[in-house]
Amino acid sequence: MTLSYGADAIALWLHAATFVDKILKGAKVGEIPIEQATRFQTIVNLKTAHALGLDIPPTVLAAADEVIE
Repeated sequence: MTLSYGADAIALWLHAATFVDKILKGAKVGEIPIEQATRFQTIVNLKTAHALGLDIPPTVLAAADEVIE
């Protein structure tokens, strides 16, 4: 992976815990509304980029949530 943009996995798992809590407290699964991710993150892998001979612009690096060196 050189560049990844997607839902924040940690936020998804934390949000999933609220669904589990509701179910364990007796909520019917079919009555829990479907929700879409609201937090997204960009990850840049410089090690892979360099191995492929790619230069990532500084503006992309500055905007990234995480940079893997």
